[in-house]
Amino acid sequence: MINKQRLLATFLELVQIGSESGNEIEIQQLLKSKFSNLGLKVDEDNAAQLENLGANNLICTLEATTNDDNIDNIYFTSHMDTVVPGINVKPIVKDDGYIYSDGTTILGADDKAGLATILELIYILTEQDIAHGKIQFVLTVSEESGLEGAKALDTSLLDAKYGYAIDASVDVGTTVINAPTQMKINTTIHGKKAHASVPNKGVSAINIAAKAISAMKLGQIDEYTTANIGRFEGGSATNIIADKVTLMAEARSHSDESINAQVAHMKSVFEETAEKYGCSATVEIINSYPGFKISQDAIVTNVAKASAIALGLTPNTVMAGGGSDGNIINQLGIPTVILGVGYEHIHTTEERMSINALNLLAEQLIKIVEITTQKSEN
Repeated sequence: MINKQRLLATFLELVQIGSESGNEIEIQQLLKSKFSNLGLKVDEDNAAQLENLGANNLICTLEATTNDDNIDNIYFTSHMDTVVPGINVKPIVKDDGYIYSDGTTILGADDKAGLATILELIYILTEQDIAHGKIQFVLTVSEESGLEGAKALDTSLLDAKYGYAIDASVDVGTTVINAPTQMKINTTIHGKKAHASVPNKGVSAINIAAKAISAMKLGQIDEYTTANIGRFEGGSATNIIADKVTLMAEARSHSDESINAQVAHMKSVFEETAEKYGCSATVEIINSYPGFKISQDAIVTNVAKASAIALGLTPNTVMAGGGSDGNIINQLGIPTVILGVGYEHIHTTEERMSINALNLLAEQLIKIVEITTQKSEN
């Protein structure tokens, strides 16, 4: 049903356009042109007015081909940005059936596989005159930098009952129905500066931070929760006792009770350790993104599973360890699950994308549209 050569060509075209978070304007303009030329109504919000966002989000609407009001309006979303290093990507198609970069950059299949399959879906719906209801395609910026683009979406432009984020590093056919909340714990330890030759006159903020970290529960906290210190920075010279250290940490969990307890624990350890040495700690807690949990019996889940079965795939449902734009859009009251894309080793220079998975993903999107349309007839 799909045009495999065209899909591959589209994917290769997209990955060669650098679009690291904050620098999506080139790919945004290309996608805006492609969707407009395919006859969709293309709206863009004002996301780029916010600091660190490099382009606006696009909301592209494919109008229904039928007057059947019983067909649900649905949406698909993928993000335009990539992690670094994502400039001057040189994709290589190998005989093993995978697409790689040349090893100096990421490939960018996360999430250009999603973008490419969305375009192929639109081609097929149009060329083969497949009946469908209204479908929206939400293309976001700065997903990789904390879902910031999705947070800036103009929600007045959205018109969908439920939808699918094409952005999970699991096999095609697998559906993510549960994703965690992430909290950021940004801490500044305030010590007392002195010359290193008179250590008793100072209090090392580095020492305080090290003792706090050694006393802290980190890593796999419980079945649902993890915590990590991601960045530790401070000091100026070996002959100066550091009076300031900054730490960036996170906790994420599928349990609100557990993550709240973990964040409170980390905060108290930083503060109490600093106080023990006559110093202080300033702890900032940021709710980076909320978690979500979609029922196994929800319409959006059932359609995803049915589409996998129709393709002969195993319709597994799983919990994710990370967030996606679906975390944000779920909070808007639009039930969203995350579709497995099949890319591997994402966010590394070893990233690769299976051509077969790319083809299956495009076919699954078509099946989702067909099942949504047929459902109204039953």
